[in-house]
Amino acid sequence: MERADAHGALSDSIRARLAHVEARLAFEIDIVAAREAQAGGAVIVDTRKQLSWDHGHVTGAVHLPSTRLDADLDELRDRPLIVYGWGPGCNGETHTARVLLERGFDVREMIGGYEYWVRNGFPVEGLRGGTVVDLTQEPDPLVTAEHTE
Repeated sequence: MERADAHGALSDSIRARLAHVEARLAFEIDIVAAREAQAGGAVIVDTRKQLSWDHGHVTGAVHLPSTRLDADLDELRDRPLIVYGWGPGCNGETHTARVLLERGFDVREMIGGYEYWVRNGFPVEGLRGGTVVDLTQEPDPLVTAEHTE
């Protein structure tokens, strides 16, 4: 394992990994911080397909699947955007984030996606018979990010 030398200087490999971690921390946001940011005016952006959106999405989110990335999105320009996909194994939101960043938007990627938002009992809604319904569930105690005691 590489370490700093006797003078405290970091190796190039450690510096590169540190830069990678710092970049991730600047770009990624966990679900608790995302929910707080939404309350403060950030826009949560669902990047999944229409069927997934209809099945359930973060309450108050904007639906922006990849098929709409060429649309005029100026109404979102002056607000921080937090993009999400299905869960930790999905990278569709990463593609959307890249496109939005290239267009000059302030974007972060929500770690854990829709799956962890739901599992933490945060507000979700979906369409049932053409009507928007509340689908919020009780938090899963094995994964909940907030402690309730």
